[in-house]
Amino acid sequence: MKLIIAEKPSLARNITSAIGGLSRRDGYFEGGEYIVTWAFGHLFSLADIEAYNPSPDGSGRWTMENLPCFPRKFIFELRRNEEKKPDSGVVNQFETIKKLINRQDVDTVINAGDSDREGEIIVRIIIDHALEAPEDREKKGFKRLWLPDQTAETINSALSDMKDESEYDNLAFEGYARTFIDWLYGVNLTRYATLKTGTLMRVGRVIVPIVHAIYDRDMAIRNFVPDIYYAVISSAETNGEKIELTSKTKFSKDELEKAKSYAQRLNSCGAVVTAVKKKKDKLNPGKLYSLTKLQNVLGKKYKMSMSDSLTAVQKLYEDGYVTYPRTNSEYLATAEKDKVKGILSVVAKLGYPVSFRDSKTIFDDSKIESHSALTPTVKIPPKGSLSPDCEKVYGAVIRRFVAVFCSQECLIERTEMKIGVGDIEEFTLKGNVILEKGWTKYDDYRSKDRFLPPLNKGDSVNIDFVPTEKETSPPKHYTIETLNNYLKNPFKEEKAQSAEQEDENQNDSEDYKAIFEGLELGTEATRTGIIDNARKSGYIELKKDVYYILPDGENLIESLKRMNIGMDKYKTVELGKSLKKVFRGECHINDSLTLAKREIAEVFSVKAVSMEDDTDDGFMGDVAGKCPLCGGDVVRTRFGYGCSNYKDGGCKFSVNRIICGRVISLSNMKMLLDVGRTTKIRGFVSKSGKTFDAALRLENGKAVFDFPQRN
Repeated sequence: MKLIIAEKPSLARNITSAIGGLSRRDGYFEGGEYIVTWAFGHLFSLADIEAYNPSPDGSGRWTMENLPCFPRKFIFELRRNEEKKPDSGVVNQFETIKKLINRQDVDTVINAGDSDREGEIIVRIIIDHALEAPEDREKKGFKRLWLPDQTAETINSALSDMKDESEYDNLAFEGYARTFIDWLYGVNLTRYATLKTGTLMRVGRVIVPIVHAIYDRDMAIRNFVPDIYYAVISSAETNGEKIELTSKTKFSKDELEKAKSYAQRLNSCGAVVTAVKKKKDKLNPGKLYSLTKLQNVLGKKYKMSMSDSLTAVQKLYEDGYVTYPRTNSEYLATAEKDKVKGILSVVAKLGYPVSFRDSKTIFDDSKIESHSALTPTVKIPPKGSLSPDCEKVYGAVIRRFVAVFCSQECLIERTEMKIGVGDIEEFTLKGNVILEKGWTKYDDYRSKDRFLPPLNKGDSVNIDFVPTEKETSPPKHYTIETLNNYLKNPFKEEKAQSAEQEDENQNDSEDYKAIFEGLELGTEATRTGIIDNARKSGYIELKKDVYYILPDGENLIESLKRMNIGMDKYKTVELGKSLKKVFRGECHINDSLTLAKREIAEVFSVKAVSMEDDTDDGFMGDVAGKCPLCGGDVVRTRFGYGCSNYKDGGCKFSVNRIICGRVISLSNMKMLLDVGRTTKIRGFVSKSGKTFDAALRLENGKAVFDFPQRN
């Protein structure tokens, strides 16, 4: 018998339906040569720190006593519910799988996890824990069911052509490495930061750089000081058409007279059309969708969050209407040409004018890592059967597919006009006129080119250049589209990312090189969930399709800075690159783990600094000394240092943890309480933004500045 372990019940149902003739049992289907059972996604999760190094008092409370934790061997345990107790549904289903996999008549076990690194290890972990003895692995064959979509045709075709599970070992190794590294960062640094601040801080390998990007952008906007400049612009009409010409030369706010003089100089020269080029051309459609590009379009057009769009496209995939969604490619594999022809024949019956096109802009194996671009399948949803979100998502996917394979070309006339103003400046105007709509009738297309007036070479152009006051603009908040583009390659200049949005058909070889090298922050499979976690944690918010930092997000980033936890894009990308090396077989899992452990250990290492520069404010509950008012213990609290008799005796003594932007270290606080004065502390910031140095001294039970005496 062949035992198929599907990642989810929905996939198990689709496989069962495709095979046919199977009967329902308690937790599985069986019939003929197949048994089909399922998991609920992750049946297992990594054990918490207490499984390796219990807290000294046995309470399970977070403590620095068992940090940092670097397990020699990671332990997986059955998933628990919110009360940290074994989930009965998970336990029962695992017991079912365990009985099935150890049946004497089961000679082949088939991994039917989702076709990605996460799905690969979900089922592997289940198999490892379900086999009763190591030698049982030698007695059975292990295969991988790799499904680009969940139609019956694809499932049956994949079942007849399965590879050995070992063919996917490198994918699994990368999956394990990601899981272990994310645990190391998340568990160690979340506990450390939370114990330091007294506030739950969700610190993760990817979530922090994402929040950091939004924080940096919003701080740049908040602190932006607009500047005035003068642009020299002509908006005069020629033959009833307004022609706007903007000089490349700009003038600062104190150069108005220079701007006026330059405008007069231009006006005195006159303007003439020096060249007009017209060319009939084809306008190519955009590429097929990766998950990111699809989410960009849905966010921009419908203000649909990444979480909602992923939920909808995942539902369409599980229902067999689209191919695997978590793909980073906009290309199809050359081996898929016959499959595409089959889809086109179905789409043509819907009335769309499509025909097969064999082009390098569509089929390119070099730009596919694991999965091809998103496309519809041969299974078409019945009219009115989809939810509103699924309807929008499916519509976007099928319209782009129709555009790419449209038999009607979009023909345009490209016009380029050059206007010379003496020998001082030459202006170039570009415009397109659509002659035949072609694919633009089916897919969204907005031309940014302007309509040009009917002028010929040698024609005079009326000009009236005048200085026009302009104001520099702040950066723009991240949108779903611009944040996604940043996360795909955080080192690509924003201007280049904007150009990419405008022209989908530009050379993208460098983009795919960056993806395959691991330069992206997060992956197509994880990015949406991580951003959603940042929203649920109250770090960022999404209004329509624009992201904003929230106070808790500001506190997260600023607190991590004070703790010298540098979870920036550079370190995250270094880890991403090492994970890609694991995937390519160029390094071992332990090599990636060593890199992560070194970074984490550095956070916990004690660095000797002078009292003047010390910013280590200790941990919640640390005793700084005796209260100068009542003699009680002064302890480190969430907001500063306060007397422990605050509740019982009503003592009001307290000192803020941050004064004028400067963290007051535990060592400085101890000195203040011990001798009534600190040494000089460097790095206070005044309201005007100037930095200054000062000591602190106690005066009538309050901490006040004590500036050095000047002679």
